[in-house]
Parts: sequence; structure tokens; C-alpha cells
Amino acid sequence: MFQIGPYRIDSQVILAPMAGVTDRPFRQLCRNLGAGLVVSEMVTSDSSLWGSRKSQLRLDHAGEAEPISVQIAGGDPETMAEAARLNADNGAQIIDINMGCPAKKVCKKAAGSALLRDEPLVAEILKAVVEAVDLPVTLKIRTGWDLDHRNAVRVARMAEDTGIAALAVHGRTRACRYQGEAEYDTIAAVVDAVNLPVFANGDIDTPRKARRVLDYTGAQAVMIGRAAQGRPWIFREVDHYLRYGQWTPEPSLTEVRDILCSHLRELYGFYGDFMGPRIARKHLGWYLQTVSDSESFRQAFNRMDSAQEQHDSVQHFFGQLIAREDQAA
Repeated sequence: MFQIGPYRIDSQVILAPMAGVTDRPFRQLCRNLGAGLVVSEMVTSDSSLWGSRKSQLRLDHAGEAEPISVQIAGGDPETMAEAARLNADNGAQIIDINMGCPAKKVCKKAAGSALLRDEPLVAEILKAVVEAVDLPVTLKIRTGWDLDHRNAVRVARMAEDTGIAALAVHGRTRACRYQGEAEYDTIAAVVDAVNLPVFANGDIDTPRKARRVLDYTGAQAVMIGRAAQGRPWIFREVDHYLRYGQWTPEPSLTEVRDILCSHLRELYGFYGDFMGPRIARKHLGWYLQTVSDSESFRQAFNRMDSAQEQHDSVQHFFGQLIAREDQAA
């Protein structure tokens, strides 16, 4: 489908990096359900912070399918270059640079999308990271800092000139955060301006929307983030539609239960008996957005501290839903 360095990606659907979401269990789940590439949660370029449990978990790629893409964030060329080298030593096969995150705590450190205000610094960081590692380096940006300062095309040309292997563009400015509708005109302009793979990101939540965005922008792939929370099978749906122009059936309640229970087990194994059930709560909440009359169960689940109790409660809840569905059939 498209190439990033030596890696051929055989699907046009990519999981976007999301802090607090795209941990190893979620990445592996999305790969199994059709994502051609998954990108890690962003890792700070300040390696002095890597000793924390949070960073250690983000740096854990054991058992992941290749290629392993790790996103780094920071605002200093030297520390970004060092972070790239250390991640390469830790198993990363693609280094992704974050210049798209709109979060205040990232931008106030002159990282993420805040960098788009300083194009000379952008150039320095790109050059430093590309020269630091013998790996493909990719970049994620927004269309600009605000609606009056869209500079994605200039940054994209800069990226191509410095050897960036692929570019993801979220169709909003930093000032827009996640509000309003994503605009794809700038992404189309970026595609026209460079000769490297461009991934369109923002508001892609159905197979038909993915097709429309690819046709409109000319991008090589779509990158899906928020729409995958609680619906990881969206990658299977979009991939099938892009290949064959056909819809795949929505997963049955039985399959949703099985995917959710498998996801929970992976979370418990990855985070342990204390943090696992707490991390599981937000994921269950996302899954239940597609299930009617589930609010009381969600509240009960959020009071459970035991992994076994949580797992058993999901089995029981979905068992009741499946039995009711069978009776109504």
C-alpha cells in the first residue's frame, strides 16, 4: 500500500498515537483488528524521566508486531536526537516526532503543536533527529498554530527536505484543539506539495468517511484516533471497505464481549492487579458507548477494584444482553 523506509505497510488505516490510550495492549488489539501501523503513546524526550513507572510502560514493546513506531515529544534538538537514539536502542524501528499535540501541558513546554510557531526550530529538530538514527523518521503535525497561521505546507516541504519518511496531518490548527469539523483542504495542499506518504487525520469515524477523505485529499492512508476508542474493530471495517468497497457487519454482542474481555485481560497483565482495573474503567466506558441501557453497569464496574470481579461482571452483563437479544429474535 505504501512504504516507510524499508517497511511496506499493507493497510491504509493507521492508529493515531494518543496519550493514555494507545498503550501496548490497545496497539496490539488494533493491529489484530486491521490497523496496518500503530504508533505508541508519546514518550518525553527528557530521558531523565524515563525511570518512572509510566515511562517504563510506554517504553515496553515486548511481543509487538513490526514495525514498532515510537513517538517522541520535546522542544530541544539535542534531547530529541538523544531520545531517538535511546528509543532505537530500545527496539523502535520508526521514530515519530510529535508536532501535533494540542495539550496545554505539552505546548507550554514549547513542544507538540506549539513548535509550529517556530519554523527554524522545527527545521533544527527534524534535522537533528533524522541524523541521529539510521531509522525512518516520521512527523505528525496540525495544519498550523491558528486559523490565521496555517503553515502545514511549508513545514511539510521542510520535512521532505530534511529526510522525513512520512507525514501525518491532523486537519485542525492547534487553536482549534478538537472543536469544529476537521478541514481537509490543507491536507490536500500538503499532498500536492511533497513526494512522501501523507496520512490524513481528524474526524474519520466511518468507512465511507475514510474513502471520501482519501479521495478528496489524495493521502496515502487515514489515521484514526478517537473513533477507535471503544470500537477497535473500526480498523477492520475501514480496511475492508477501502479494499473492496463493501461494508462488513457490525460485530455481534458476543464478539464485542469477547474483544472487550480479551482487552481487559491484556490490561490486567500489563498494568498489574492494582493499576489494571483502574485503567480498565475508561476503556469499558468507551466500549459501552455503543451499548444501550449500560450506565448503571458502568457505574458499578467503576467501583470494582478486583480484576476478576470486573471480568466476571462483563461476562454476566453481556450474557444478559445476549440472552435478551436471542429471546427477541
